[in-house]
Amino acid sequence: MLTVVGIGPGQHELLTLAGQAAIARAEILVGGKRHLALYGRAGVLCRPLDADLDGLMHWLADNRQREVVILASGDPLLYGIGNRLVAHFGLAGVTVIPGISAVQYLCARAGIPLNDIYITSSHGRVADFDQILAYPRVAMVTDNHTGPWQIARAIMQRNLTRTLIIGESLSLPGERIHRLKPHQVAQHYAMNVVVILNEG
Repeated sequence: MLTVVGIGPGQHELLTLAGQAAIARAEILVGGKRHLALYGRAGVLCRPLDADLDGLMHWLADNRQREVVILASGDPLLYGIGNRLVAHFGLAGVTVIPGISAVQYLCARAGIPLNDIYITSSHGRVADFDQILAYPRVAMVTDNHTGPWQIARAIMQRNLTRTLIIGESLSLPGERIHRLKPHQVAQHYAMNVVVILNEG
C-alpha cells in the first residue's frame, strides 16, 4: 500500500494525527534526507528521495504490497510529490494524507486570508511575472533560482507597488517573517515562501 503523507512545514507538532499513524505503520519510508532524519526509526527501511522520479515510480510499483509511506514537505498536492504519485498510480493506487502547507502556515502567522489568493511555485519553471503580478494577492513557493530578490526586482522593473511577506525557515527554530517593500528585500534568505500583496 502506498501512502503519501504531508508532514507540514517542518515542526513535528504540525504533523496530523492521521500522518503520525501512517508513519507508525510504515515498513518503508521514502523521503528527503531531512524527512528521514526526522521520522526514520529502527526496523524501518528508509529510501532516500532523489531526482530520479522515474526510477522511484518503478521501485514503488515493485513494493506496493508493503506498507510504504512517502514523506512530503508541506501538503503533498501543493506542488509536491503527491501530484506525480496520483498521476502515475491513480487515486485507487495511492492514499494521500494532506498536511499543512508552508503557504497556509505563513498566511496564518501573518494574518493573511487565504480567500482568493493565487498560489504558484517557481520550482522547475521560469516565473511569468507579468501573469503573476496581475493578481492582487499571490503566494509563491520559491527555489534557489527565483526567490524574494528576483521577485522584488521584477516588481521594481514594472514600476509596481507591492508588499512582500517573506517567511523564512517556517515553523523551525530559525523562523523569521518579514514585511517589506521591494527595495528593502535582501539578496539572500533561508528556505522561504513569499506572499505578494497589492495593497493599493
